[in-house]
Amino acid sequence: MTERILVVAHNHPDLHPGGTEIFAHDLFRAYKRAGSEALFLGATNRIHRDEKPGTSFQGIGDGPDEMLLWAGHFDRFFMSQVDLYGVVPDLEALLTEFRPDVVHIHHLLLIGAEFPALVRRVLPNARIVMTLHDYYLICAHDGLMMRTTGRERCHGASPDRCHGCFPEIAADQFLLRERYLKTLLTTVDRFVSPSAFLKDRFVAWGLAADHIDVIANGQPGEGRAPTLREDGAPRNIFGYFGNLNPWKGGTVLLDAAERLISGGVDFGLRVHGGSPFQAEAFRTELDERFARTASHVARRGPYRREDVPALMAAVDWVVVPSIWWENAPLVIQEAQQQGRPVIVSGIGGMAEMVKHGANGLTVSPDDPIDLARAMRQAASDPDLWRRLSANATQPPTIDAVAGEYLSLFGALARAKIPA
Repeated sequence: MTERILVVAHNHPDLHPGGTEIFAHDLFRAYKRAGSEALFLGATNRIHRDEKPGTSFQGIGDGPDEMLLWAGHFDRFFMSQVDLYGVVPDLEALLTEFRPDVVHIHHLLLIGAEFPALVRRVLPNARIVMTLHDYYLICAHDGLMMRTTGRERCHGASPDRCHGCFPEIAADQFLLRERYLKTLLTTVDRFVSPSAFLKDRFVAWGLAADHIDVIANGQPGEGRAPTLREDGAPRNIFGYFGNLNPWKGGTVLLDAAERLISGGVDFGLRVHGGSPFQAEAFRTELDERFARTASHVARRGPYRREDVPALMAAVDWVVVPSIWWENAPLVIQEAQQQGRPVIVSGIGGMAEMVKHGANGLTVSPDDPIDLARAMRQAASDPDLWRRLSANATQPPTIDAVAGEYLSLFGALARAKIPA
């Protein structure tokens, strides 16, 4: 059955190449390859685009089937649209004109938590599916499940605990936020989680387990890039790929590198990624660490997604030292697709994707000593690299993942047909 699918994300990868935006856009293209009619709607604000008076929508991409909703007025606490009179009529007109059979939501940030209810009102028979990519619905701290002071991971939200993170917000406001969001989410037909860990967190929060399917993310293309480094070379070049922020563990990685340097370990580290929108204090902290490790660490800066295969083929190991509960980082799939073993923090969805000693190494999160130990072992044992590289887990293709989603959409359609 040919589906008409509206794919909704909180930005567009041309403006903000985050994992959620990239995956949502890849899936949008895969739906079209599968014969579905698809429209991509990303929401953005003045951080990436200026407002254009006269319409809420802006064009982006190469064709007429990709657009942006400019959402400059947004309540991040309640994840709610402030400009209801300006945005809702335009969204209603879009839904009425395109009339999707399926609305596949990847995030409610900027588009608003009211959006599923709007879809249900305008299109009562549409199937609404939402992929959960992070903890924004649970956690008011940018969906990180991290305490606002220190570097403590949070194991569960509650009004009192959240008030401890935000003492300027009364505890009852967090209860209202939770009930408001859960009420609006009742209009969603099915949720999807890319990891069992994330699903468990949302079940603990109160979503029904039988309303959350686990479908892994996927990657475009197949196969591995050629190994650019000669076979006889030591396997001691490490790579980091992604934005640098306090939660991705960049400072932990640089601290580990400093320990390796002082210990006389022969290695190299290439850090690919920038630090957009980060506080000056954090950027200064990074600069100081890069300066101390410049003999062994190359700061490569931002990169294009199409450059990833070649950049990863030029390193031996990919390090993902995040200190928060990552869900299903695309960088792990990208590394495994290129046959590169990964060294990751053994928490969250990362621990599902990497089995210690099988397709990579896991380390204690936020622990530069343990990370340095694993990197020292990796740099000194080429046999370990060959074994873990041979066991790299090839991710599902994005077309196969799209097929799983289309099967889910079909099952939901059959369930809506009266007996």
